[in-house]
Amino acid sequence: MKTISAAFLKLILIFICMVFTAENIHAMQPSALKCEYLVRPIGVDNAAPRLSWLMLDSRKGALQSAYRIIIGLDSLQLSSKQGIQWDSGKVLSANSLITYRGRALNPFTKYYWRLELWDKDNKPGIAVVSSFEMGMMGMENWKGTWISDNKDINTLPAPYFRKVFQPTKQIKSARAYIAAAGLYELYLNGKKVGDHRLDPMYTRFDRRNLYVSYDVTANLKQGNNAVGVLLGNGWYNHQSLAVWNFDKAPWRARPTFCLDLRITYTDGTTEVITSGNDWKTSLSPIVSNSIYTAEHYDARLEQKGWNTADFDDSKWRGISLRAAPSKNIVSQMMHPIRNVDEIAVKTMRKFNDSTYLFDLGRNIAGVTRLKVRGEKGTVIRLKHAERLDAGGHADLSNIDVYHRPKDKSDPFQTDIWTLNGEGEEEFMPLFNYKGFQYIEVSSSRPIKLTEKSLVGYFMHSDVPAVGKISSSNPLVDKLWWATNNSYLSNLYGFPTDCPQREKNGWTGDGHFAVETGLYNFDGITVYEKWMGDHRDEQQPNGVLPDIIPTGGWGYGTANGTDWTSTIAIIPWDIYMFYGDSKLLSDNYQSIKQYVNYVDGISKGHLTTFGRGDWVPVKSTSDLEYTSSVYFYVDANILAKAAKLFNRQNDYLIYSALAEKIKNAINAKYFDSAKGIYGKGVQTELSVALQWNIVPDAYRKTVADNLAKRVIADGMHIDVGVLGAKAVLNALSDNGHSDIAYKLASQDTYPGWGWWIVNGATTLHENWDMDAKRDISDNHMMFGEIGAWFFKGIGGIKIDEQQPGFKNILLKPHFVDGLSHFEASHESPFGLISSSWKRTAKGVDYEVLVPANSTATVDIPLISGKKIYLDGKEYNDNQIKIKAGKYHFEIR
Repeated sequence: MKTISAAFLKLILIFICMVFTAENIHAMQPSALKCEYLVRPIGVDNAAPRLSWLMLDSRKGALQSAYRIIIGLDSLQLSSKQGIQWDSGKVLSANSLITYRGRALNPFTKYYWRLELWDKDNKPGIAVVSSFEMGMMGMENWKGTWISDNKDINTLPAPYFRKVFQPTKQIKSARAYIAAAGLYELYLNGKKVGDHRLDPMYTRFDRRNLYVSYDVTANLKQGNNAVGVLLGNGWYNHQSLAVWNFDKAPWRARPTFCLDLRITYTDGTTEVITSGNDWKTSLSPIVSNSIYTAEHYDARLEQKGWNTADFDDSKWRGISLRAAPSKNIVSQMMHPIRNVDEIAVKTMRKFNDSTYLFDLGRNIAGVTRLKVRGEKGTVIRLKHAERLDAGGHADLSNIDVYHRPKDKSDPFQTDIWTLNGEGEEEFMPLFNYKGFQYIEVSSSRPIKLTEKSLVGYFMHSDVPAVGKISSSNPLVDKLWWATNNSYLSNLYGFPTDCPQREKNGWTGDGHFAVETGLYNFDGITVYEKWMGDHRDEQQPNGVLPDIIPTGGWGYGTANGTDWTSTIAIIPWDIYMFYGDSKLLSDNYQSIKQYVNYVDGISKGHLTTFGRGDWVPVKSTSDLEYTSSVYFYVDANILAKAAKLFNRQNDYLIYSALAEKIKNAINAKYFDSAKGIYGKGVQTELSVALQWNIVPDAYRKTVADNLAKRVIADGMHIDVGVLGAKAVLNALSDNGHSDIAYKLASQDTYPGWGWWIVNGATTLHENWDMDAKRDISDNHMMFGEIGAWFFKGIGGIKIDEQQPGFKNILLKPHFVDGLSHFEASHESPFGLISSSWKRTAKGVDYEVLVPANSTATVDIPLISGKKIYLDGKEYNDNQIKIKAGKYHFEIR
């Protein structure tokens, strides 16, 4: 036997040490570092920003025992602990969401943060560094002036603005900060800055304006530079007429903007290029633009190179100075709208040389881009529709019902493009979006088009996907996909009802679908913005309109609890999904004002303030009953929030109020002898169960009666929007998951599946596809089913006592009709997975619990079967588990 050399032994020892290190140190590491729920954001205004992260550790029982955050101005100095702004020290905590508590942060300053984590054995992982950059942090830090172009609100063409400047030294970095009332496109040296669409987001413009921040270092050069801005009307200067009185908004004016272009030089000095008197303006080829109807473009009016330094602007005019639209200009800290998906044409039909019909094969919200060659002056119309008429032409009759045009110059969802005749031309609207599947292109002269001439862009707030389901039933998978399509089609900086007929932020639609949104997408930034809109719109007496934002419409008599409970429900759901109470705290006084108002107008703790079970199949529910249920929901959330924030007096007052409302509902509407509410229809029974109105002793009886009612209704739904939110949960949470699944997957009328088997790729507004009104084909108000798949079949549920999925409640339902089902959700602690499949012996159930979380697993009992966890028999069907992968067998 040969002697092993010392050098070889040394190599073996080094290898063993490397393996030991990899397993014991690198087995765990921080990931997904975010500030204000964004990755490396710039333009942060929050003086105490929130920092969050994940702990990646695939070992069973993985847990964060401690963290340390070190923040400084130089990433290289962080490891040596020099130039420190804040050092949290080693904090013995499993928290992965913290609020900054260091020295005051400075505007326009980039901070680096270094995160160290310790695992369950108190061993450190790899330190990770990220960054965030502060923005204006206050109105007083703006240098620019708001400017516009001297035109009035009835001027149709969109205005161009430009300025040439020359950096004085070597550039180190540059940031552009732009606020606008209306919409803008920002350009530097001929190129668009960023990939956002429809910025800034719609707000109550006379109370709050948003600015957007860009890193434009790479856009600048030494020598002459040109900055260009193109302004659109958006919701600020609404020129189209509709029943919602958009044109009568109190803030309405010609669009305006303010720009600070802040350049930092290599010597440490700064220079700010601002909007002001030295800018010039001219009208653009966008001869008309409406966020509601469409955009008209005359390519003959193009001024090529208008946003470049060498352009001759001697014929351009001076600008006008304007006051800021509001005194509250804050950073737009949210996932922006983008052209997220490019959709190719599925089929094209040629009617003649001047009329073509394009079918994208699916219903989307967004815009189209058309490429064509034609004679100068040729007028092309692009009509966008959800439906076709009997002759195969685009049919707008289901969605143009609220448009009130003065004449034929502003057709609904129809872009108008005049060619300049200079070779192949391209058009895509900049300041509009539509809801559509079909595009009819007609021209004043013959043109030649192919399927490749046109593409669609699915536009929406580009929120990251965090949820997924798959099953053995293709109908279920298609329905989940269609639900998400509708959700995204109605997410444009705020949740809307439909992307074509209204584009309104209906409050009811927003909270009916919020759980679907949060199970499937990381939507907190959008909802925090929308709750700011709620606070802006709330009257001093607590009243809210039922469309938010609004130019004034919606403060009527029906804007009651079943709709405007958004003020309480959405902040609570954000707290449940993220474990972050900031939004709930920000809304606390608004919830209190709202509950106090409803209490003041209520008689005997019951209210008729509301819209009721909108668009039911056939049965109606008592308005006082359903509105009072939501009054209870709001009061109950307020009481729980008061307890969370240690407001003991409020907790006593509003918990007592909630109990009085519940008792009043039960006294008037609950027949304990029959075990029904009201007339005993599906909505009346299910909302009582969903919102915990039913006394515990009668819960099973009411649930059984709901199941019997569904069976009596032919195993079909008989609900409107309030019942659609409640019925599936009420059944599956109370022993009738099989019936809930049959309702959810029903493929005959009425039901969600009926839409799908008839070709729907989005959710509809009416159960009856042949109804005469309320017939948008892309609506979100019946969208709770997208959340129910996660809760009612996958069983991924929130533990209210440990929100944010710190402890996960896993309660799967092995429903008849499915052979397998999988749901996953990327929680604040990482990926949760709940997957089951039928086997010859029973059911296999696999679970993934992310590091730093736990779960309580509640396995459905199957007669004659036993439960095994990783091969070990368990007598209890409720099992507490730590982080890791687990395999259950029910056999």
